[in-house]
Amino acid sequence: MTTDLDIAQAAKPRPIEEIAAALGLPADRIIPYGRTKAKVTPADGSAGAKAGKLILVTAISPTPAGEGKTTTTIGLADGLRHIGKNAMACLREPSLGPCFGVKGGATGGGYAQVLPMEEINLHFTGDFHAISAAHNLLAAMLDNHLYWGNALQIDPERITWRRVVDMNDRSLRQIAVGLGGRANGVAREAGFDITVASEVMAILCLARDLDDLKARLAAIVVATRRDGSMVRAGDLGAAGAMTALLKDAMLPNLVQTLEATPAFIHGGPFANIAHGCNSLTATTAALGLCDYVVTEAGFGADLGAEKFFDIKCRKGGLKPAAAVVVATVRALKLHGGVPLKELGGEDVAAVERGAANLARHVANVRKFGVPVVVAINRFTGDSAAELDAVAQAVAPLGAKAVLCEHWAKGGAGAAALAHEVVALAEQPSTFRPLYEDALPLWDKIECVARSIYGADGVRPAPGVRETLAAYESAGFGALPVCMAKTPASFSTDPTLLGAPTGFDVPVREVRLAAGAGFVVALTGDVMTLPGLPRHPAAERIDVADGRITGLF
Repeated sequence: MTTDLDIAQAAKPRPIEEIAAALGLPADRIIPYGRTKAKVTPADGSAGAKAGKLILVTAISPTPAGEGKTTTTIGLADGLRHIGKNAMACLREPSLGPCFGVKGGATGGGYAQVLPMEEINLHFTGDFHAISAAHNLLAAMLDNHLYWGNALQIDPERITWRRVVDMNDRSLRQIAVGLGGRANGVAREAGFDITVASEVMAILCLARDLDDLKARLAAIVVATRRDGSMVRAGDLGAAGAMTALLKDAMLPNLVQTLEATPAFIHGGPFANIAHGCNSLTATTAALGLCDYVVTEAGFGADLGAEKFFDIKCRKGGLKPAAAVVVATVRALKLHGGVPLKELGGEDVAAVERGAANLARHVANVRKFGVPVVVAINRFTGDSAAELDAVAQAVAPLGAKAVLCEHWAKGGAGAAALAHEVVALAEQPSTFRPLYEDALPLWDKIECVARSIYGADGVRPAPGVRETLAAYESAGFGALPVCMAKTPASFSTDPTLLGAPTGFDVPVREVRLAAGAGFVVALTGDVMTLPGLPRHPAAERIDVADGRITGLF
């Protein structure tokens, strides 16, 4: 069987200078990284001459059956160009953790892929390494300050800045540092998060330029003094060196699809533990270069789309013109109660039951005033009756379901979706965030939980409400909230599929991301550093005759 990697390795990508020229980018604005990828420098003055329409691709609650959100994003960008529109894609960079874990890569699939597939999924242009280095430099400078006398009077038991690694390694979730005596520093408990959960990652993806980046880095709260006041990265003198490490990482990465459609791939926060969107710099640059910009937000619309609307669009002044909710018949059958191993048989009733999940996501997107279309990512085993059941489920919501075959046919297979997106994007924008800035932080958490998840209520762990009150007293009350939750369910229980009701959302902890500009609410047992499965994908990845194998 031909794999995604086989298709990617058989492709003949164009020189990156040709892709840049097709966008109207002069040679002095690109910094090539080899033949097929490049960094793009900021334009003088405005980002570009165009004012493109922004299209969001989101999805139903993800399942092991697959939905294909990234594939659809790439296929739609190709499809728009197939029908004669000037379009490009804006995607997140893959994390090494999922690549070597269970999820695999994040460059699309079949004939809707971005190239060079292996390089993008592995080291790419080094952005994630730079983010990890900048984050851990701050951690090192914090511990170094304790070692040299602690002039800032930091309380070692109230340090909140952890270290990061771009790998799934559960052994590092909780660690001890400074062991072995005074020569090795101050002994204390610490831990690691995955790089995509780093506030530095979020800052890079929300900063407008280097000056904004430096200011946001300086504002990071890393600890509390013994008198209760906050200690920031700027107090440690770390912001300048961190900015130096991130100078090149701030520049968007230009690549291409199999059909030579331009694509920016930049930044990569997870949507279950961070805000789940590519960088604001890449998106705004793309909107100045193309008439249609197709971007994605991680996991289901309850996580990625909500944060895209309430965090990225709010902070970037973006007004999305339309949204696409991706679903598959197989995934809907799983949401309807069919076991994973039995998804091959026709089961219209299960599709109808599982479509409740799709319907809730569609209704949620419409709450933001954004017109929406459903993309049915077709599998060969889907029956006509099952496909019709999906269309019937979303029709009462005023949404059309469009059959898509971009995985097998590339842009031609997404042409019908492209036509529908263009029609939706012509409507006047009525976009609005879910809540106002002035709403108290706890009320914002409740608003998301009740309005988007369908929860009956929210249960704070001891101290959560008091911590939020302290954030508000310190001047952070106007920030949006970033919910950290399992992506598998609207609830915090990953086993509750479909559109569950009658549940509460437990909030066990809240964290201030002052530099990024949001407050994180950790719910349920979501982990900020995943672990590897029993048989990780890394066991299958190899190099044979100089070519990478086993990557998917």
